[in-house]
Amino acid sequence: MARSQACRTILMAKAPLPGQVKTRLMPALGPEGAAALAAAMLERAVATAVAADLGPVELCVAPALPLPIWHQLQWPPGLRWSAQGDGDLGARMARAAGRALAEGEAVLLIGMDCPALGVPQLRTAAVQLQSHEAALVPTKDGGYALLGLRRWQPSLFTAMPWSTPAVLPETRRRLAAAGCSWQEQPPLVDIDTPDDLASLEGDLRQLADHWRREAAGRGSGAPSG
Repeated sequence: MARSQACRTILMAKAPLPGQVKTRLMPALGPEGAAALAAAMLERAVATAVAADLGPVELCVAPALPLPIWHQLQWPPGLRWSAQGDGDLGARMARAAGRALAEGEAVLLIGMDCPALGVPQLRTAAVQLQSHEAALVPTKDGGYALLGLRRWQPSLFTAMPWSTPAVLPETRRRLAAAGCSWQEQPPLVDIDTPDDLASLEGDLRQLADHWRREAAGRGSGAPSG
């Protein structure tokens, strides 16, 4: 795909540790199941970013790199690594995006929670950044699965009501206030709650169904003692 500007994809990733990730899925999948699904979605997201072939792919992680889980998952060759560092989500995203933009690259910020975000959406966003200053892939819960930028916009990361349905409309409002042009793609589903599991397909659906049965079996066992 022809590109007028290098485009870095940065995946903001939380360590898939039981009891610490996808906690809203734990009632349906249990701690181990929620972590297993998170790990599978993370590996899927990285593979998708690499397959899009847009430029460097960076995995920006929390907690930092010495954590053993980062060495236990399956990664494609050539992946860049960085640590998210301190601060709220906005501060961590701002550091990652600012680093790429300062090096002259457009940037696609993505997460690990939207397996429906595929190669077509990433490539479309990169094309949109050739003629617009920002690109968005909204999610149906009021956030976004992708934020693309080719010009630094600090207002998009400061005092944002993260993890609420206000994120997307507030992002649009701030882009407009800054005089930025942007394009959006159709909304996708983030996997955050048990109801969202119905949108999973293929091996991720099978994995979720397995852990749902495991969790249901533990919950229905006769009390001991």
